[in-house]
Amino acid sequence: MNFGFWQIVIIALLGVLLFGRGRISDLMGDVAKGIKSFKKGLSEDEEEEDAKPKPQESPKLQPQEPMLDMTPPLKKQAEEKDI
Repeated sequence: MNFGFWQIVIIALLGVLLFGRGRISDLMGDVAKGIKSFKKGLSEDEEEEDAKPKPQESPKLQPQEPMLDMTPPLKKQAEEKDI
């Protein structure tokens, strides 16, 4: 359904007659306040994120000492006898 220019004008005039200019301007003012508070809330969220300390990087791993020989003693003796 397409609205023509004159249909939109008639609907706007009916709106002004029903609600009055003052009430429509009050509604527009409320909409503007809502938009401003929304933007303010977004900017506050961004500021809070910037204020949070960033997590520290994990410390770099240090080279480890060679692992101890945990071979059972019997196996060691068997290996020594084979040599």
